[in-house]
Amino acid sequence: MIYKKTTVGHLNDKEIIAYNISYDNGFEVEILNLGGIITKIITPDKDNNLENIVVGYKDINGYIENPSYMGAIIGRTSGRIYNGKISIDNKEYRLSKNYGINQGHGGNVGFNKKIYDVNYIKNEDEFKLIFSCKSKDLEENYPGNLDVEVTFEISRNFKIKQMYKATSDKKTLVNMTNHSYFNLSGNLKNPVTNQYMQINSDFILELDTTSVPTGNYIDVNNTPFDFRKLKLIGRDIDKSHNQINIGCGYDHPFILNKGKIHLEDKISKRAMDIKTNQECVVVYSMNFTDDLVLYNDKTNQRRFGICFETQAPPIGQNMCFLERSILEKDREYTQITEYKFYITE
Repeated sequence: MIYKKTTVGHLNDKEIIAYNISYDNGFEVEILNLGGIITKIITPDKDNNLENIVVGYKDINGYIENPSYMGAIIGRTSGRIYNGKISIDNKEYRLSKNYGINQGHGGNVGFNKKIYDVNYIKNEDEFKLIFSCKSKDLEENYPGNLDVEVTFEISRNFKIKQMYKATSDKKTLVNMTNHSYFNLSGNLKNPVTNQYMQINSDFILELDTTSVPTGNYIDVNNTPFDFRKLKLIGRDIDKSHNQINIGCGYDHPFILNKGKIHLEDKISKRAMDIKTNQECVVVYSMNFTDDLVLYNDKTNQRRFGICFETQAPPIGQNMCFLERSILEKDREYTQITEYKFYITE
């Protein structure tokens, strides 16, 4: 194992540091202290070609701006909050409306913008990077001083385990996730619509025209959202369906049964399994792009990544699902999501 830390830029007089862990089998992971952003996950394909399987920007300025939340820790809450308004114990909190009429991904300055303190624990076959920060009371108008710790356990056997913890001195909301965009073709050679996905989910949450939950569930049977069997991502992504039209593709919370989320590329033979203790996963098929240059020197590569935001359901109309994101005073929030990368037969 080789561990390196490199200063790659500065933000508000603080160093932006890239933490890089690599193993002799070619597995390599790089994470920034800025936003806990994953910039590299290097894995071999069937011919042992080592390539990056996450989408990323060409230089550090892209990650400082990062309008697409590329690879970042999302908090205090992931997903949208309807009308940017919540009520906790009959007290109303008005949040930033940074997603049209809604709040999204923690507000104007969410956890994706923080410079984290980073510690590490090194073992022979695994390496833990521990990211910590404090979110002050009424930051982005969320109540409570929140202590946050996110651990990335990077194992030699091609696994990344993300463990989130948070405690607050007031009743508040916490619903964290990671916003990496995956592409198993390697180095962004092909769009993710050419890759295959399987999700053990019988229902998605219905979204309104502003992409927040209505509180209703939709049975995936006979819809473009049925991924209970392995299916080409691009097969139904543009079919005429009111929910597809709202998201311009997939941008929906899938309610998870027991089991895993699976992604694979038939050409490279790369595959990925995701396991989580969360109730749902928001699957976002990169239906919109920003104008920043990616590491392959291209821009506007629509649907060249797919994001799996494991989380509690987003807060929708009439504050539906609000209780799923409530963190009581002095209780601990936990979230665990594990990624396993391998080669299929």
